[in-house]
Amino acid sequence: MSDALDERRALKDRILEAALLHAAFDGWSRRTLVNAAGDAGLDPATARRLFPQGGDSLLAWLDDWADRGMVAAVAGQGIERLPMRRRIALLVRSRLELLTPHREAIRRAAAARGLPGNVAGTGRGLWRTVDLMWQTAGLGGAPSEGLSFYSRRATLAGMLVATLLYWLDDQSEGCAESWAFLDRRIEDVMRIGKARSGIERWASWLTGRPAAAATR
Repeated sequence: MSDALDERRALKDRILEAALLHAAFDGWSRRTLVNAAGDAGLDPATARRLFPQGGDSLLAWLDDWADRGMVAAVAGQGIERLPMRRRIALLVRSRLELLTPHREAIRRAAAARGLPGNVAGTGRGLWRTVDLMWQTAGLGGAPSEGLSFYSRRATLAGMLVATLLYWLDDQSEGCAESWAFLDRRIEDVMRIGKARSGIERWASWLTGRPAAAATR
């Protein structure tokens, strides 16, 4: 990455991190953007240049910031040595732990993302996050894999959103109930995956075709 891009990202991060404090009270608005810029020692014109769509641009950068923080949090933890279910749990938990000091701002973000005008952008951001999670977990794959590539991401997206919503109202110490909820969701997905695998093997035996071919 060039020095100019590094500087631009650093400036946006400074504003975003300041905005997390204001968004808890003022939502993800232009007012939050201007106030955050002031806290970061930047003028409103610079803030508008970096975030031309105001609060919507801040929300998009929040996803980018959280994704980078998640990857940094698991670096050096030997994630590649863990079972796949523990890799996914670690990634989801690391992302939410990064956001824990800013839970009210994230609650406001969740509300803003549910507005009709933000649905498309919310979907794109969520897809980028779950795609990054699978890549970091070592099972990135490629769209040429077909249904499995997309179903993995759709399944993880549902799990991430469900855990986020549970976490937003979790008052347990250290968010222990959220992590237990996440583990249950992963176990549910694993059971479904095993059942599907068994059905595919059964279909393969009946048809005399390989399991992958039997489900095409």
